[in-house]
Amino acid sequence: MASSTVRPDNEGHDIAARLLLSAARLSYDPAAEVDWDTPLDKDFHGQSPEWNSLYGTAYWNEMSEEQRKELTRQESASVASTGIWFEMILQQMVLRDMYAKDPTDPRFQWALTEIADECRHSIMFARGAQKLGAPAYRPKRAVLELGRAFKTVGFGEAAYAGILVAEEVLDVMQRDWMRDERVVPFVRTINNIHVVEESRHMKFARDETLRRLEHAGRARRGFHALVVAIASYYIVTSLVSPDVYVKAGLDPVRARREAAANEHYKAQMRASCAGLMEFLATARLLTRPALFFYKRANLI
Repeated sequence: MASSTVRPDNEGHDIAARLLLSAARLSYDPAAEVDWDTPLDKDFHGQSPEWNSLYGTAYWNEMSEEQRKELTRQESASVASTGIWFEMILQQMVLRDMYAKDPTDPRFQWALTEIADECRHSIMFARGAQKLGAPAYRPKRAVLELGRAFKTVGFGEAAYAGILVAEEVLDVMQRDWMRDERVVPFVRTINNIHVVEESRHMKFARDETLRRLEHAGRARRGFHALVVAIASYYIVTSLVSPDVYVKAGLDPVRARREAAANEHYKAQMRASCAGLMEFLATARLLTRPALFFYKRANLI
């Protein structure tokens, strides 16, 4: 096995201990940090327009500026809602992974710290979506049921690689949104909080994925490579609910057709996943069956 995949056990302890110290020094309380009281200013976007699923299409060019802003607010809320859905899956997987393990281990304590972060993030995303004037966007019923299956069959490295898949995509787009003065200020604050705290989660997830795979055989590695790739496909394709087009007053049939053919959006998604794909290649999780789903999701 390549030496790059070897993670001594004490190194994992050290990483978790450092992350615990970092969380103690720099963590946020969204209830206090985010401006929940100021009414929504509809002169702002909800996301950087360049990240919108229709940006650069003929339909986008025909829309009024008010329609564009409303659509970006709805898509921002849809991304947040998808994040809540998958964070709930990941929390269950991490809790199951840590069940009955040594509570004095820094990794155990970090896992609980991460779950606490995710609970705050989910509440923050929910309040943010509500303030953006969005309904409760959810993945399709079939995808919700597949999520149940994923949290049941996925274990070990699948839980931590799944964290990377969900968070790496959000990290890149949210770094753009939090710096963009066209985006409504409270959304920028939400994105900043998420980016800062998720950077620790991703560090731990990368280390745990490599550590769990250190002694994995070909069958186990291939199985989890496929499970994570399928999960990635459904996460990414669920980020933008088709209902956002209806809520924004657009023709949903035309909007979905143009979004599906939008090469700009596909390029944005591929760029956001460049680091993730490099890591998965290092971990030898880019198997041929996995690549099929990553390409289908426009992640590679």
